[in-house]
Amino acid sequence: MTKNSHSSSPLRRQPKQRRGQQRVEKILAAAAAVFDEVGYEAATTHQIAERAGTAVGSLYQFFPDKAAIFNAMERQHIERVAALWAKISAEEYWRLPLQEMLKRLVVAVGQLFEHPVSRVMFIEFYTARDRFQTIDDSMTQGAIDFLSAILHQRNPDLPNAQRDLLAEVCVHSSNALILSALRQRDEEKRDRLVQQIPALMAAYLTPYVGDQIHGHVMSVMICPHCTSPKLGKNGHRRGKQCYLCKACGKQFVNPIVSPQVL
Repeated sequence: MTKNSHSSSPLRRQPKQRRGQQRVEKILAAAAAVFDEVGYEAATTHQIAERAGTAVGSLYQFFPDKAAIFNAMERQHIERVAALWAKISAEEYWRLPLQEMLKRLVVAVGQLFEHPVSRVMFIEFYTARDRFQTIDDSMTQGAIDFLSAILHQRNPDLPNAQRDLLAEVCVHSSNALILSALRQRDEEKRDRLVQQIPALMAAYLTPYVGDQIHGHVMSVMICPHCTSPKLGKNGHRRGKQCYLCKACGKQFVNPIVSPQVL
């Protein structure tokens, strides 16, 4: 999964009581906030201790230096990424229409980076990779493999090499945009950049795993008089839902259900 997966803990000593565990969690949360604000190089252990509301001596009881704190954050990020992939797998996003699937994927990844720990890890990985002890390119490869598996589920006829290439292009392109977005202090501009990712990926992937290829079908209600899908609910009659066609203006109880390929 990552390099040095079995390396020893960066903690100087493991907290045995809940109070000590909470102190470590506060220190890591404070470090993430400080690194996020001023960067790793400019941050000091005194700033981190102050943000955590503890004495710097207490910080040193658990962490020998700033690098050890950073390495502990690596492990937190790995756990959060693993939880993300597990959640997405459980949701079976691949069954959704392509654009909806991509939007949900981007939203899920965006929520990951709302947390300072993951935000710091992502930015630092692309600017100071030598600082990492646990995370390496295998995490990016994991994302590529994950997306490749989704593409296979959408179109099993795709050759393996082509499917892997599509996934690699999507992941690297998305990472570049995410990195640019995370560096923005203007939240509105950050959001605009992230919102472009599903559109770019959909345009690129549609010829290979688009909805017609995937065979995604949905049921659409249409007017029995003019076949327009522009319907609105219009009260109830004898316990049944009534509808009003916005195209022809006629009312009815039983619309036609028509299967349509998205």
